[in-house]
Amino acid sequence: MAHLDLYYDFGSPNAYLAREAFKQLKQRFDLTVKEHPVLIGGIFKATNNQPPWLAHGNCAPKMDYMRLEIMRFVQDHGLTKFKMNSHFPVNTLLAMRAAIAALESGVHEAFISPVFKAMWEDSLDISDSAVLTNILNEAGLDGAGLVAATTRTEIKEKLVAATQAAVDRGIFGLPAFFLEDEMYFGKDRVWMIEKKLSAL
Repeated sequence: MAHLDLYYDFGSPNAYLAREAFKQLKQRFDLTVKEHPVLIGGIFKATNNQPPWLAHGNCAPKMDYMRLEIMRFVQDHGLTKFKMNSHFPVNTLLAMRAAIAALESGVHEAFISPVFKAMWEDSLDISDSAVLTNILNEAGLDGAGLVAATTRTEIKEKLVAATQAAVDRGIFGLPAFFLEDEMYFGKDRVWMIEKKLSAL
């Protein structure tokens, strides 16, 4: 069985797309996926990197091509529920702290899909505590409890530590993956991982 570590922040559309693609790969290969919540803004700050919309915002052809690339990926993988969030870019600090709280509470697996869906299918503003609470409640989780936990010092510190651990592993942006100990960056490397899995 192969093991994949997937590092994500809900604010990355490419993290959503890659995650959905890996769901398809799990149906074809003997693959386990462990998902790691980290803060993309913290990674950018630590590595002197920038999000694409900021780094290339003044280059219209580049931005147009990135949108085209997203739509090609969507079509290739049949991810027809995806749509750009009307609130983008969204401050995901609250949601990522809640992800750490969910991880600590043993409900991360049930937590992650509803929040990604809210962000990249339903175009909801997950930076709003009331909105996030409702999303989690509808998923059968303790929304109020998880959102309240985001104010706890230990939860804040664990997100900082998780983000630093990602940087220490060589991550400079998201989504990032490790198939065993080999790093891949970006949704456009899913095919490389698929090729590697086929060879195992």
